[in-house]
Amino acid sequence: MPKGRENFSRKREAILCALRDTETHPTAEWVYRQLKPEYPDLSLGTVYRNLGRFTETGQAVSLGVIAGHERFDGDTSPHAHLVCERCGAVIDVQAELPGARELESISEQSGCKIESASVTFRGLCRDCLKGVQSAGEEKDSGAEKSDL
Repeated sequence: MPKGRENFSRKREAILCALRDTETHPTAEWVYRQLKPEYPDLSLGTVYRNLGRFTETGQAVSLGVIAGHERFDGDTSPHAHLVCERCGAVIDVQAELPGARELESISEQSGCKIESASVTFRGLCRDCLKGVQSAGEEKDSGAEKSDL
């Protein structure tokens, strides 16, 4: 096998492994930064092309553009996501997803053919929620002190 082709395959595998080995739902830039030290000749374009290929072949999922960057998921099993409105984190959440029967029913009602569905919740992640709650507690305790 020619050396160039072997390197390309190793890079492709490394990109897929980086995507599957994280729960951060990374951007192409994140994957690039993780792999660049080990693959100095890796280009951001190579990462984008391979993420696109993985998405097309079902090895990865594009979650769309979140906070200005396309995010990817290496976990292709059916699951929902929460996008934090404060910090932009994308988190896997357990939620009931529409099954084939529900998709068929919606297709019939709408006169369309629905082939798949994804569920994305928007709100606050645990860390941001803790920050909001502790800021509220500080306000409350400050108000109590001033009432004394």
